[in-house]
Amino acid sequence: MSKPGAGIVAILPGGGGVEPSSPVQKVWKPELYKIQLDAPAPHPVRCQRTLDTTLEEQQQAMRLYGSEYHGIMGHLEAEQLLSQANDGSYLVRRSPKTDGCYHTLSVRFNKRTKHYKVFYKPGHGHYLREQDKHYETVHEMVADGLINFHMQLHASPIIQQINQQTKNCYQQSPYMTLNRRKLRALSNELGGKATAVGDDCDGSVTLKVSQQQEAPPQQKEVPQQQHQQQQLPVQATDPMPLVYEKPHNFKVHTFKGLNWCEFCANFLWGFTAQGVKCEACGFMAHNKCSELVPPKCVPDLKYIRGVFGTDLATMVQLHQCHIPFVVRRCVEEVEARGMLQEGIYRVSGFADEIDALKLALDRDGDKTDMSEATYGNVNVIAGTLKLYLRLLPVPLITFQAYPSFMAAGNAKQTEQLQLMAEAALRLPPAHYSCLQYMLEHLKRVASHYAVNKMNEHNLATVFAPTLIATPQHMTNLTEEIFMLSSLITHCETIFASSSSSMNSNSSS
Repeated sequence: MSKPGAGIVAILPGGGGVEPSSPVQKVWKPELYKIQLDAPAPHPVRCQRTLDTTLEEQQQAMRLYGSEYHGIMGHLEAEQLLSQANDGSYLVRRSPKTDGCYHTLSVRFNKRTKHYKVFYKPGHGHYLREQDKHYETVHEMVADGLINFHMQLHASPIIQQINQQTKNCYQQSPYMTLNRRKLRALSNELGGKATAVGDDCDGSVTLKVSQQQEAPPQQKEVPQQQHQQQQLPVQATDPMPLVYEKPHNFKVHTFKGLNWCEFCANFLWGFTAQGVKCEACGFMAHNKCSELVPPKCVPDLKYIRGVFGTDLATMVQLHQCHIPFVVRRCVEEVEARGMLQEGIYRVSGFADEIDALKLALDRDGDKTDMSEATYGNVNVIAGTLKLYLRLLPVPLITFQAYPSFMAAGNAKQTEQLQLMAEAALRLPPAHYSCLQYMLEHLKRVASHYAVNKMNEHNLATVFAPTLIATPQHMTNLTEEIFMLSSLITHCETIFASSSSSMNSNSSS
């Protein structure tokens, strides 16, 4: 099969396939997430021998550690037992020299065995040191430790960059990029409030000078230094006034699902206590990054943080759905009034209108008015859908599944569809369902090619940088476009085959 457009290099601005008119470019950095994917998983080594401890001690240890408890065992014996085991293998033992106040965790990593004293306190869990993290199970402790070992070994340059950041990074942070319009609206509301609020010690807002009211005459005569400080211009990139102050209330947090730091844009790695979260506004960050966040907490923002930039699996679980409402609503609107629009998905809507619709969807959710009366230009709807997909921290075709899809795209024609069906099975359920939904929609768009001029190849050219986990600086997307074009063309056959495989596996 000859590849449509073979030899054509799809040069896309920014190295990541970002459209010039897009109001928001890709903001999340995937490197730490991809590194964590390769971290070894914990694997308990079950005890196969009779323990030479008292029955009471055995019962207590089994309750705490399970069958990976090996009783009294020296470190040399533990190392010999684990010497041929895979990375991530671990066992719990009691050192012959201890009085039983602690046990020893022996874990295999990087072809070496490490030994740690492990303690347990009822109501607090397992821990290595009192001031360290506490875990409900030793399995969780090992999982978290293996990730941290792996990150220290393979991600130290990125972690070093995170530690070398300055406060100047705040204006370019994902938090500001995704919430700029919301912050500006909330800032305007704050600007009309009282001209001064006392120096509160309870964390309340301090507004020293109102944006919309002139100071009374008796207050105009101030020392020259203070006057200059009050007249500092508000930076164009900062939607919040310089005089607005409210400290964030950061607390250590265990994040569920996949989450990224809103200051540095890197993945919040780890198994538990991956970072901190402001209890007032919801700002999420690495502990180190939180030290650089300025005291501009906006509690009202917590209620309109919305869905853009949130992990897909987290979103469908939160809303108990198969397809995110943003995708569903935009597709329904495009199919209602955009199928015959020439250049649909290729022609961009106005950036300001896309940004306004994004804010409305974040604020009003599924109840957002997306009617033609409110958004007459259907390209705004199409652009908002592309924006939502572009801002997913993990693309629709994930980092793990990307190589399989590309291998399928380069395979012989007789094998291609079956290999694509197998590649689809590597997707998480949320990504599988949403990709199927999107491909079937794009196939329906392509069926009107005679009018809208958007066939499968043209649509693939537009969506390849958005749907596929392409390497960050990759500009030649010829093979990705061909693969996605094949997915669109044969989506019904591919997903029927993969669904059949899932059903046969579940029944067996």
